[in-house]
Amino acid sequence: MLWSLLTGFVVTIGLIVAIGAQNAWVLSQSMRGGHRGVIAMVCILCDAGLIILGVYGIHWVQAIVPDLVPVLTWLGVALLLWLASQSAWRAWQGTSGLQADLATGLGGRWKTAGTALAITLLNPHVYLDTVVLIGSIGAQQAAPPWFVLGACLASFTWFTALTGFAPKLASYLRSPARWRAFDAGMSALLVVVAVSLVWHG
Repeated sequence: MLWSLLTGFVVTIGLIVAIGAQNAWVLSQSMRGGHRGVIAMVCILCDAGLIILGVYGIHWVQAIVPDLVPVLTWLGVALLLWLASQSAWRAWQGTSGLQADLATGLGGRWKTAGTALAITLLNPHVYLDTVVLIGSIGAQQAAPPWFVLGACLASFTWFTALTGFAPKLASYLRSPARWRAFDAGMSALLVVVAVSLVWHG
């Protein structure tokens, strides 16, 4: 049981730690004060649901996922490019540091939750990582429930740390120049991820 739990934790943390579109958005929003608890909860619950689906329904999932990937890819590309344009616009127009941004440009809890849900579920890599890869490994474990627990614990640990650490990083971005540079870099990263989805799609 302990081995299955550790396997679930290590495999999952290895897949989700890489800075992709979801992590980049979570970090950006959390630094701007964008309902960090809501963001973390949505990401953790989505991961948990997809991991459970993968471990206990991997054969069914493998049959339908290939048909969903093209649709999810183009929806994901559109969402990523829209988010990139928002970051680019802030970088172009920004005249103040992070402190001013805390008072403007943030949506309510439901809007934040909806955006977090969209950027998570419209990313085909989420399904390939959580459902297909993690699900395939979990289904082969001697104790699948413990593997699921370990995987969900990894997601909880990561997103709690990512949203919790954001305010410390935010203090570095108080100056207008640094914040605009961060937004510009974030925009470029999102575009790169969008292009990679098309390239590998």
